[in-house]
Amino acid sequence: MDTAISGTLAAPPLVDPYGRHVAYLRVSVTDRCDFRCVYCMSEHMTFLPKADVLSLEELDSLCTAFVRRGVRKLRITGGEPLVRRDIMWLFNRLGRHLDGGGLDELTLTTNASQLDRHAAGLFAAGVRRVNVSLDTLDPDKFARITRWGRLEQVLRGIDSAVSAGLAVKINAVALRGVNDDEIHDLVSWCGGRGFDLTFIEVMPLGELGDGNSGEMRLDQYWPLSMVRAELRKRWTLEDSDHATGGPARYMRVAETGGRIGFITPMTHNFCEACNRVRLTCTGTLYMCLGQEDAADLRGPLRSGSERLLMEAIDEAIGRKPEGHDFVIDRRRAQPAVSRHMSVTGG
Repeated sequence: MDTAISGTLAAPPLVDPYGRHVAYLRVSVTDRCDFRCVYCMSEHMTFLPKADVLSLEELDSLCTAFVRRGVRKLRITGGEPLVRRDIMWLFNRLGRHLDGGGLDELTLTTNASQLDRHAAGLFAAGVRRVNVSLDTLDPDKFARITRWGRLEQVLRGIDSAVSAGLAVKINAVALRGVNDDEIHDLVSWCGGRGFDLTFIEVMPLGELGDGNSGEMRLDQYWPLSMVRAELRKRWTLEDSDHATGGPARYMRVAETGGRIGFITPMTHNFCEACNRVRLTCTGTLYMCLGQEDAADLRGPLRSGSERLLMEAIDEAIGRKPEGHDFVIDRRRAQPAVSRHMSVTGG
């Protein structure tokens, strides 16, 4: 089916009901992943049928429509985006918006399992930095957290990214009783390699397969206020005005010169300046990570009508909420949002 959009209609910027200019689109190109991280998904996942997933050409058309509406940053996510077949075709296509000045940044979040073979191609496509999800530097602990992953493979991917010229930022989920004894090691390792490091609080998204996701996540949950307090025992943390367009608030580590970011959806809502929306591989647009409300863009896209697609995008942005409703406590056994992070995109 030909879903190409001509791009002839006027394309005003996207502004939500709270006056926030939507300039950042995160695109989940697949819900599939080669890991099964314990805080993210069940070990035995049921993934979307391939027939429900947009083609790479359709994803290109939707991304292009958002770029025309003022989106300046595209982040490709998953699942694990690099496990999608022929994914480099999409990166190469989207890179044309960098060349044309319509896009400031094309980047991705990855577990780095496939970076070894794709790093050079990503740089050639215009990607200049990647976020790598890495919660531990201990091989045995890494295997327990990811269930299926091998730390050696991830570290090799990170080395390949650096060799290709990509800047690397490490994302680590703070897990009480799991990696709470490693945060100083992570700061030291990232500082020594010139990597920014961001700590993230556990988010109540999706069932984990144990029958009590709420209690399991409460057991994992480690507030970043406590992480900062622990870090200050060894490191001098200085205020920083560094920003990447995402939700992290950064501090500088005086001893290493590196930066540490903190993403705190639970202890400090990061919604007030949110300029992001999320597109899934089925063409569903989520205006908020922590809300169920969504809009179908697949239908308007496949209609071939640019007017219908733009109207659908406008209607969706008009429903973007002021903030999310994340809660973790023992009285709520169910996750705040039923879908897994791999569906919406990290």
